[in-house]
Amino acid sequence: MVYREQMASAPVIDLHTHSNHSDGTQSPGDVVRSASQAGLDVVALTDHDVASGWAEADAVASEVGLLLVPGIEVSCKTTLGISVHMLAYRPDPLSAAFLGSMEQVREFRADRLRRQVDLLRKDGFRVELGEMLAHAQPGATLGRPHLADALVRAGHFANRDEAFAQILGAGKPYYLPVDAPDPVDVVQMIRAAGECP
Repeated sequence: MVYREQMASAPVIDLHTHSNHSDGTQSPGDVVRSASQAGLDVVALTDHDVASGWAEADAVASEVGLLLVPGIEVSCKTTLGISVHMLAYRPDPLSAAFLGSMEQVREFRADRLRRQVDLLRKDGFRVELGEMLAHAQPGATLGRPHLADALVRAGHFANRDEAFAQILGAGKPYYLPVDAPDPVDVVQMIRAAGECP
């Protein structure tokens, strides 16, 4: 990873970005390029529940002279059912604790997506899980933005925001909460994972 010893002035930092390895629209490398072009000095790639974009982002960060902080956004849910998205920076992506927890969270997300597709299809929406997979980055964590994009491609909505506003956002007809681990368990997992080398 690229780390600068000192910066001449206060750095411009963004510690929460997503690539197309989760629900962003750019490749990890393009996220870093865009950050550099926008004048950032430090950027964290924090895709949902995956670390698969770190290597590409790091290679581009080295090219453009930007400091990359490898991170992840972990989906959690409290015992009261409140959704929490926890940001973790520099966890060891090869830790057994980390790998097991991320796989579990991705399965929770995949299950919710399957249930949403079934509900939508029963009500006449033209949406297919296979079509979403075909348009996603291989190994990406699929979620509601991918479903919204599929609904746009099928002609049901003009854009992603409209799909969320009308049917996919919290409290809307096809919103389903995702099962996820408790935040306390996630903190313990992050601590057990240790720091990436």
